[in-house]
This record gives sequence, structure tokens and C-alpha cells, in this order.
Amino acid sequence: MPNNYEDRDRYGKSGQDGMLEDFVAMNRGQREFEESGTGEFGRREEYGRREEYRRSEEYGRSGLPEGDRTGERRDGGKKGMITGQVTANTSKAEDEGLHPIPDDIDKVLERLRKEIGLGVSFDIVVREMTFGERRTAFFYMNGLTSNQILSGMIKRLTFLHPDNVSGDAFKAFFNEFVPAAQASEQPDWNKMLTSVMAGDTAFFIDGEPYAIIIDAKSFPARGPEEPSIERVVRGSRDGFTETLMVNVSLIRRRLRDPMLRYELIRVGERTQTDICVAYIDDLVDKELLESIKDKIKAVQLDGLPLADKQLEEATFRLGWNPFPNVRYSERPDVVSSHLLEGSVIVLVDTSPSVMILPTTFFDLVQHAEENRQTPFMGTYLRWVRFLGIFASLFMLPLWLLFVMHPEYKPGWLGFVGPQETGKLPLVVQFLIAELGVDLMRMASVHTPTPLATAMSLVAAILIGDIAVKTGVFVNEVILYMAVAAIGMFATPSYELGLANRLVRLLLIVAVAFFKVPGLVITFTCIMILLCLNRSFNRPYMWPFIPFDMNGCANILFRVPVLRNKRRPNNLRPQQLEKMPDPE
Repeated sequence: MPNNYEDRDRYGKSGQDGMLEDFVAMNRGQREFEESGTGEFGRREEYGRREEYRRSEEYGRSGLPEGDRTGERRDGGKKGMITGQVTANTSKAEDEGLHPIPDDIDKVLERLRKEIGLGVSFDIVVREMTFGERRTAFFYMNGLTSNQILSGMIKRLTFLHPDNVSGDAFKAFFNEFVPAAQASEQPDWNKMLTSVMAGDTAFFIDGEPYAIIIDAKSFPARGPEEPSIERVVRGSRDGFTETLMVNVSLIRRRLRDPMLRYELIRVGERTQTDICVAYIDDLVDKELLESIKDKIKAVQLDGLPLADKQLEEATFRLGWNPFPNVRYSERPDVVSSHLLEGSVIVLVDTSPSVMILPTTFFDLVQHAEENRQTPFMGTYLRWVRFLGIFASLFMLPLWLLFVMHPEYKPGWLGFVGPQETGKLPLVVQFLIAELGVDLMRMASVHTPTPLATAMSLVAAILIGDIAVKTGVFVNEVILYMAVAAIGMFATPSYELGLANRLVRLLLIVAVAFFKVPGLVITFTCIMILLCLNRSFNRPYMWPFIPFDMNGCANILFRVPVLRNKRRPNNLRPQQLEKMPDPE
């Protein structure tokens, strides 16, 4: 419709009659434009849009709505001129720091050859096809994409008629013809490459500076199995795997809470590793959450091929501190219970271990088995485990101290002490035994399963029995070393067990050289280190330092579920009460 009187005069119309006839002409031109892509109205609208775009460029802004493209292919999909919004979108993308996708498939293929090695790497696949006289291309990684999904999609697209895509081809394919449950529009070249290397499929349409990202992932993965280091007598037998989507699904299955959030962050210049931060929005401490996300986003590395462990080192920067500041778990039920307390969970793709943040020393000595039994039996199992950990730390240093200074030994421990000291000093025997246990542990990891029994016999008979008979070792050294090793293996956290072994070695050496002062000073220094240690600004020795009565009760006793009504104070949850009081 004319916008001013000059246009009306030019068309020979004025007043209401002119406006009515122009309206009729507009409808007639619209029908002509829809049927053939030509006609007076079509030409005038095309001209008007180009003029509007030209004027907007002169004023430094675009007056066309985002996503409106006038460079459509007409006349049965034959190649036409691409103008208007295509140029505007490209200019806008460059201004925003984006890397636009070429609108010509030949240029796309050429760029793929240069940047990602198309034609060199055998697992990079580009499938070119023509649908509705439109040239298209699928770009994906062989082995990371489901061929069944893509084959079904291609089968449906083969039924397209040129009339179906005679207008806005991209909009038609995206909204109507691509049968994918998850699809998104991507105008950035680098983001498109990252998505494809993560398992997605990119769908290019000739003449369109966009790609349709189709979620057709199919990773090689194993099924959920019970974790070998977190086994329970009763309870679920599933565990996390190396696939991120499987892991978040295992948690979501247990927590059907609409406030459960999964935020995705990519870390690594080259690996672009997917990292998921999980939390319950109305429970988690927002300051803690932002601190964790900021630390993860600040990581500057080429990549994380070792997944969660490298992320922990890059995030905490603990240096040479042997004590773990992160609790790892491969059990979905354990992770879900920590989410309900207000913790933050970090999942890293390609790793079956999940990080629980923040953590304390006493979180690392608890096991899921305690909560699978009655409160009384759970408390008993917890105290037995505490006793084993205490024995693994202090039994060997105290025994060595009593042997070197019998005057410190109580009367009821008169049986303690060897009759003969052996051919080697006791401290040397302990150090050799410690190294021997570590060596056997590493050998058991690398020994094939059929040979594990043979290795156990060799360790028990040759190293144990023969070493004692030849007088190299004392019987009591082997006995107490075995008790200490059992206590270490009873520690639920593997990382804490290794740290406790190092503490035991330091105590043994301190007793051997400095007697009682060495034991006291070394233990005091270790306690100071633990008290000063913090996990995301949370005290590591909570609830004993600082002291919290309710927290201590939950550590020492397996409290019945209906009596455990408060979440841990050190997490600073938004809702401290677990259950509402009955009315």
C-alpha cells in the first residue's frame, strides 16, 4: 500500500477510493507472489525491503526483524540472488565476534578440509544429498552418531517436493521437515564444529548461512554397573558410567525434583570437555555455587583428558597437600543424598567418578553400607571403620615407640614387643614392609584376573613366610603391618587412604629419630594442616573444629531417618530443616 500522497498520485489514486483499490491490488499481488514469486506486489515488497535495509545501513542499524531473509530461491529452487537480511546477519555476526557459516556448500566443504581434515581423517563423514531440488549436506563423526536415526531422517526427506521448499528453505527444513526431537539453529562456525565433535550432526542447506544441529548422538559406552570400591550388601547395583547423559539420568531418576538444575560448562581449549554442575536450586548456597562455577570457568588448559582429577587440581590448586578436598563417588544414591543436603555435584564427561563439593574429613570416612542397615548396626559398622582407620594411623608408630622405650609401655601391654629384633632395624623393616604393600597393591591392579590368585600365593608364602624364617623380618612387624593395611583398605575414600599411609610413614620416621617429641610434634603439625585446610571456604575438620553438636552426633552415630531433620550447617543451605514439622 502507498505510504504517502505522492505515491498515491503516482498510482493515480487518492482518498478512500484510492486506498480501497490499492488494498485490492495488494491482495491480488500477494496471491500472485505466493503462487509464482513474482507480480507487482512481490516486486514492490522486495524493492521496499531493500530500500529499508539500505536506509538502515546508512543510519548504522538494521530495521529488518532478526531471522527474516529475503534472498530466497525462487523458480523451483534454482539459484537466485541472496540479499537483504543474509548480508545483515553476516555483518551482525562479525560485529558480535561470531564466525559465520558460508552459505555455499562448496565453501563449507573446502573449509572443512582445511580446518578439520575432511578427506584425511577416516571418521569424518559428509553426506551430500538433494531434497526438493535443494542441495544439502550432513556432517557428522562416524562412531559418535546413530546411523539409524540419520537413515530414518534421510528417508523422510527424500519425499520432499520442490514446492515444499520454494520459499524460506531454512525455515521449512527446520520447522517442518527435519524429524529430530532435538534440533537447534546455529549461525556460528566454531560452535558448530564443537557440537559435531561432541556427537551432534550438522545439516547444511545450500544458500543458507546457518546449520541445523541435530542431536543424533550414539556413544560407545558400557552399561551401569556396581562400583567396585563402593560395594554394598544391600542396595542398588547401578553406578555411573563414562557417558554424561547416562549419569545425569541416573540422578534424575532418583530426584524427581523440579528444582534440580544441570548447568553445562565446557573446559579445555582443545578437548572442549563437557562439565555438568548439578544442584537443587532452592537448597544450595548461591555464593558457594557461584564460587564453584567461577573457578571452573577460570580453568585455562589445553584439555582434560584425565577428566575429573585434572579438573580438581586446576580448580583447587592444592599443590603438595596430600589430603583430598573433594569426595568422589560412583554411586547415584550417594550423590542424590548429598544433593538433598545442599551440596554441589560436578560431573565430567568420560569419567564415572562424580565430585561432591564441598567436603570434610569426616565425609570421606562414611560409607553407603551404614545407611543400608538398621541405625544400631549402622553405628556399629561406622565405629568399626573408625577403629580400623585409627589403627592404620597409630598402631605402628606406637608399637615402635613401646619397643624402643619399654618404660612407656603400660603393664597390661606387657606382651607387646618382639623377642628378637631381626637382622634389620625395626624402622627399616617397617619402611620395607610399607613399600612392599604398595608394590603388591600396584601389581594387583595391573595383574590379569586369572593370575591374581597366583600373585597372592607368591606374596603370602615367599614374601611373608620365608622373610620371617630367614630372620629378615620379625613376626610382629608383619602382623601389625597387615592390620594397618586392612585399616587403610577399610577407608571408604581411596584418596584419603593414600594420604593416611603417608601420615603413618611420617609418624614412624619421627618416632625412630625423635622418640616421643617427634610423635607429638608431627601429629600436631598434621592436625594444624587439617584445621587450616578448607574446601571452598568450608572448614575441613567440621563438625569438631569448629564444634557443632548436631553435626558431631550425625558423625558418631547413624541417626534414624525420622530424627535426622536438619541439614549440615557448614553447607549453609537455604532450607535448614529437612522435613516440615507435623501440624
